[in-house]
Amino acid sequence: MAEPRRPRRPEARRRGATRGPARKAPAPRPQEAADGPVIELEVERVAHGGVFVAHHEGRVVFVADAVPGERVVARVTDRQHDRYWRAETLEVLRASPDRRPHVWPEASVDRPPGQRAGGAELGHIRTERQRDLKAEVLRDALARMGGVEVDTPVRPVDASLAPGASLELGTGWRTRVRLHVADDGTVGPYAARSHTVVPVASVPLAVPELAAIAPLAERFPGARAIDLLAPSVGDPEVVVVTGERMPRAARPRIEERVGDRRFRLDRDGFWQVHRGAAATLTRAVQELVDPDLFDPRAANLDLYGGVGLLAAAIGDRFGDAVRITSVESDVRATEHAGANLADWVGARAVTARVDRFLDDLAAEPGAGGGPTERARLRGATVVLDPPRSGAGRHVVDRLAELGPRQLVYVACDPVALARDVGLLGERGYELVEVRAFDLFPNTHHVEAVARLTAIV
Repeated sequence: MAEPRRPRRPEARRRGATRGPARKAPAPRPQEAADGPVIELEVERVAHGGVFVAHHEGRVVFVADAVPGERVVARVTDRQHDRYWRAETLEVLRASPDRRPHVWPEASVDRPPGQRAGGAELGHIRTERQRDLKAEVLRDALARMGGVEVDTPVRPVDASLAPGASLELGTGWRTRVRLHVADDGTVGPYAARSHTVVPVASVPLAVPELAAIAPLAERFPGARAIDLLAPSVGDPEVVVVTGERMPRAARPRIEERVGDRRFRLDRDGFWQVHRGAAATLTRAVQELVDPDLFDPRAANLDLYGGVGLLAAAIGDRFGDAVRITSVESDVRATEHAGANLADWVGARAVTARVDRFLDDLAAEPGAGGGPTERARLRGATVVLDPPRSGAGRHVVDRLAELGPRQLVYVACDPVALARDVGLLGERGYELVEVRAFDLFPNTHHVEAVARLTAIV
């Protein structure tokens, strides 16, 4: 299933033996396909993005639907680059012991590549091995781009936070699913790496209540998409998306619960898609903030704050007198954040782009000019949860200039995190700890939470 739409981040979306199916007698294979050659590959290791590294005649080949250690037949689909090709697995000649029947039959390697449902690109790999591969990607990125050696496991979500989900299979966890609509009204996910709608009979990553109501056999001519939504407060919904823009004030609202706290947001606003993700990240942020470095009176910040989830995590950890400003560019999310953070006297929500907000702080008089926000930032804790592209050089430069005492960085892309850790390291911040969580089982996505402190 494809990643659901997220305003702040671009769209990323059966039980069986652990070994792959027995190899069938090989059928004659064409040596050349219309869109590229058919080649045999020894699959070596995982790469970022849910593909795997092989070599052919000295050239790197990124191949999908494989497992390290396998030998596969693959069709080359992209030869535009001199240094590497991209390919799709057609047949597994030697299966890895980590291969299993795909948890989503419609995404199986048994189907032609153009008919494989996208959004579960690791579903053919044992779940524990998936986590090991994600940890390898994170470790490699931090070493190459961040300049730090960190070996942290990717942890599953606590089962108590995701009732109905299978930790063994990595299914039953998605509370938001977007299905696309073809010109003839057919509903389904996009095929992997394309915009072709693939009809399916199941949505196994969805929570059970969404799987039960998904209108997979129906047609919706004229619709753009079908959104399936299961908030933690209220009933699941099927929403037909036509593309017509709804007035901001008229947008339906929902509520989500994290522990004993409720958060209000727009129905089409961003919220973590794994049933246990919001609670997992809340706990991780609370535990990673060093209390010895935390000053509740400082100008603490929650950057890219959404509807206030992580600002509330800080408030619940350190009390109702905490000063914290949540900064978010989406005006509706900021409005909701203001209401969601009303329990804290010192909390406020600001609608602004993070880079411009930090530019304005940096333009204030320095510490000698009185107790400005800039001066108070020297003792502050900054939580940031940037989009998939990361915070980037400009935001990192501004943060380093303002000099908060500690940063807690929530990242949904290991390469972007590693790049920013490297930039922060060059500017006087040390990576102290990283935790990683499998919030997107059967996909290549991994969430990490890192703490960095200013080197004194």
